[in-house]
Amino acid sequence: NLALFGKRPSSVYHPYLQIQFVEDKQEFSRFPTKAGRRSLSRSISQSSTDSYSSAASYTDSSDDETSPRDKTQLNSKGTSDFCVKNIKQAEFGRREIEIAEQDMSALISLRKRAQGEKPLAGAKIVGCTHITAQTAVLIETLVALGAQCRWTACNIYSTQNEVAAALSEIGVAVFAWKGESEDDFWWCIDKCVNMEGWQPNMILDDGGDLTHWVYKKYPNVFKKIRGIVEESVTGVHRLYQLSKAGKLCVPAMNVNDSVTKQKFDNLYCCRESILDGLKRTTDVMFGGKQVVVCGYGEVGKGCTAALKAMGSIVYVTEIDPICALQIGFRLGFFSGLLGNKNVVTRDQLDRMKNGSIVCNMGHSNTEIDVASLRTPELTWERVRSQVDHVIWPDGKRVILLAEGRLLNLSCSTVPTFVLSITATTQALALIELYNAPEGRYKQDVYLLPKKMDEYVASLHLPTFDAHLTELSDEQAKYLGLNKNGPFKPNYYRYNHPSKIPLNDTQISDLCTIYLQWIPTATAYMFSLVQSS
Repeated sequence: NLALFGKRPSSVYHPYLQIQFVEDKQEFSRFPTKAGRRSLSRSISQSSTDSYSSAASYTDSSDDETSPRDKTQLNSKGTSDFCVKNIKQAEFGRREIEIAEQDMSALISLRKRAQGEKPLAGAKIVGCTHITAQTAVLIETLVALGAQCRWTACNIYSTQNEVAAALSEIGVAVFAWKGESEDDFWWCIDKCVNMEGWQPNMILDDGGDLTHWVYKKYPNVFKKIRGIVEESVTGVHRLYQLSKAGKLCVPAMNVNDSVTKQKFDNLYCCRESILDGLKRTTDVMFGGKQVVVCGYGEVGKGCTAALKAMGSIVYVTEIDPICALQIGFRLGFFSGLLGNKNVVTRDQLDRMKNGSIVCNMGHSNTEIDVASLRTPELTWERVRSQVDHVIWPDGKRVILLAEGRLLNLSCSTVPTFVLSITATTQALALIELYNAPEGRYKQDVYLLPKKMDEYVASLHLPTFDAHLTELSDEQAKYLGLNKNGPFKPNYYRYNHPSKIPLNDTQISDLCTIYLQWIPTATAYMFSLVQSS
């Protein structure tokens, strides 16, 4: 979660300056005519949506306003088992998917290695995730491995319409479009699950909404599910609640807490996409802004690092003393506050400065108390796609992004390579649960086996032209390890010590310790790392 405080830049929120080039001279007209203002406003609003990449769907502005539920569409094969914005966008979506494939070589490699074996033959997977080009590569991989798939979106704003069309064109039953209503959202989930003559036996979820729907509305179907794979912390919490209550009657895999998801997707993906989302929606300059980041998990670490690097003054709130201590090492100041509901309250929103930007990097829309802003005394003004001004009676404006929903996938894109890591992890989790012999997994929530985490990482190493060193038989025996892994116990935490700034005394103390116990050559390498 992130609330950004600061004075709004006039170049963004008062676009009433025209620049005219006359004989190589710039002439400024501070107060253009009404017609000029309308023209300028229209050109700005168009550029703010049309120039977006696929995440904001560059085709949205030309689409009609008819709900996809009211349309009858056929793909080139003559089938209509889908509901997307416009099936004619399939060609554009195919290009998006092809671009994503170039940076998802590990997932493509997994597809090629296992395609002949068809490890998912007979699997009927119903999925509820963000529908993006990267997800499409995952879905097509599952299909290539033998699965039948039906898919819907876990976020009403994150669907790339052209990608949904491309998947529908090849026969994947997709029910999703960008800008769904709440009613549309649950209708799409139901259409995926409730299909005559087709019953899912695997669930791939992001947020737990699909799992919750099947559990509540189709209990007989839920009991026959062979496995659930959950990606988000929200969905994982729901699964653990079901397990604790004794109501989880199928095994589930917690992908969110796998090393490859936590240490790469949650950290690096958010570190890059937080800036992308804020820039695309607000054109804000980060230098000098005061930023409050609520929570210092992997997502919070990534967001904090990115904003601090751009020159923002970052404050972090936490409830966990261990995470708070990490903040103290890395930033030097911290306070305690966090939750998964109403993290940013109406009282806090009332006290924010004029022009403050409020956005959410959590999965659901409960972190910010958006419902409290929908009152008669406050005015909502849509500025551009996914950007609203909430106006107080005294004229104060707070800029709310994506109506409090996930910023990066609602307003921008995310790094494809990092998503390849998560997608490969999801694919392996599905294969593991579907093919596991009876009795291996009970009706509980499991972490991904460490061996699979390491396999996912190894598939991505060729991208960096990296080659692993192999233990000798003597070394493996001495350490009590298998030469092929796993190399770390399940309780091992992969930290980022290089991100903790050390003072001269700390560096000297650490060097003294290392010099006592390690060879001279290694000590020399350590000193080089610290000096760099």
